Amino acid sequence: MSAVINTDKNSQKEPKKGKLLNKTILSWAIWDWGSAAFNAVATTFVFSTYLVSSLFGDPSESSIKLSWGLTIAGIIIALTAPISGQRADRKGKGTFWLGANSLVVFAALLGMFFVRPGSTFGMQGALWLGIILLSAGNIFFEFASVNYNAMLGRISTPENMGRVSGIGWAAGYLGGIVLLFLLLILFLGDNPLFPFPKDDGMHVRAAMVIAAFWFGLSALPVIFAIPGRKLEGHEEEAPETIVESYRHLVKTVKRLYKEAPHTLFFLFASAIFRDGLAGVFTYGAILAKVTFAFSDSEIILFAVASNVVAAAVTIIFGWVDDGIGPKKTIMISLFVMICMGLIVFFFHSEGKTVFWIAGLTLAGFVGPAQSASRSFLGRVIPEGREGEVFGLYATTGRAVSFLAPAMYGLFVTIGLNYVSPGQQSAHFGILGIISILLVGMLMLIPVKEKHAHLNSFDGK
Repeated sequence: MSAVINTDKNSQKEPKKGKLLNKTILSWAIWDWGSAAFNAVATTFVFSTYLVSSLFGDPSESSIKLSWGLTIAGIIIALTAPISGQRADRKGKGTFWLGANSLVVFAALLGMFFVRPGSTFGMQGALWLGIILLSAGNIFFEFASVNYNAMLGRISTPENMGRVSGIGWAAGYLGGIVLLFLLLILFLGDNPLFPFPKDDGMHVRAAMVIAAFWFGLSALPVIFAIPGRKLEGHEEEAPETIVESYRHLVKTVKRLYKEAPHTLFFLFASAIFRDGLAGVFTYGAILAKVTFAFSDSEIILFAVASNVVAAAVTIIFGWVDDGIGPKKTIMISLFVMICMGLIVFFFHSEGKTVFWIAGLTLAGFVGPAQSASRSFLGRVIPEGREGEVFGLYATTGRAVSFLAPAMYGLFVTIGLNYVSPGQQSAHFGILGIISILLVGMLMLIPVKEKHAHLNSFDGK
């Protein structure tokens, strides 16, 4: 196995791995807590919906432009995430790049304050500024996530890695709840403490300032708690070109295929089911609104409840992960979600209670599947090459990110043939999502954890 050395002159020891809730693990989890500022506030609930509002012209046209911006960002991530992680590994700069990438995300969030429809940029100029900031934030947030996930093996042991991963993932859910509640009270609710005028988006822009500092302050502890390190023998290497980085990446993939093919199999299987997991939250609110006639307040209440349940289940299943292994944990989670999805579909006519029970259970098992996927890779990646393989994890996920929207739309369209004229068929969309989960689960079955290990990685 290639040895690693510490590159932080101020800290010559690797992070302690004994206690489950030591200072290092808590510092690491706080980054996930703060990540909600970008995931929940910027990408999902607040800033993205602000950009496609009537303040910036026709919402349909704005939605198309935003979609193209995020598509380009996704392509950039897919092409560059593995080599960004690889270069950080080889130079021992994982912690440095976590900080640098987080800083760019902070700047993007802070810059969203200047996205004002009546600014000197003009309405369309402000829209494009917002799209650029959100797209850039997506790119660098993904890069930061690669460096962040790569730290899992350094702060945990094989005996507690599932619990540590679960703590981090649950912290993200809880951070989102707390931050959204805070923003609702301050700026975004019906009776906020600071009732800013909405014609220039000041309420949203102020919220993005809070989100920026929420993320920025949350990113600081892990940067100081976990020092950098590098592969022994690479200390004096000259800077490599982008072409050389891709050559190293190709060699890595070839070696994985030859010596640890089950790691590649897992990357492909997880890419499929992770897109289905993303679809659960993306289209859950749509189903609640269209199929079960939830009011806006009920949707918010369901969103809060689903995050609380997901956080609790994720922490509990961290123990399950450590007890029976990450693959079985993922399989159980996917099986439960498929069953709950079928209940939502077949019993949708029974009313809201069905969605509160089955939909909440379905959402609750997203976290355990995601967390166990991270711990699966964390257990099998050779020491010192975590960033590169987690970069591949990001790439494979981005490569199939079209599946959930495509399958949801396909099944809703098919459903039109089975409902009476004038009736909606949105409930058929859940079949598209669970079909992705089913395919991912079936692809995961032949993966053997004991054959997914690769003891060393020269990488030259």
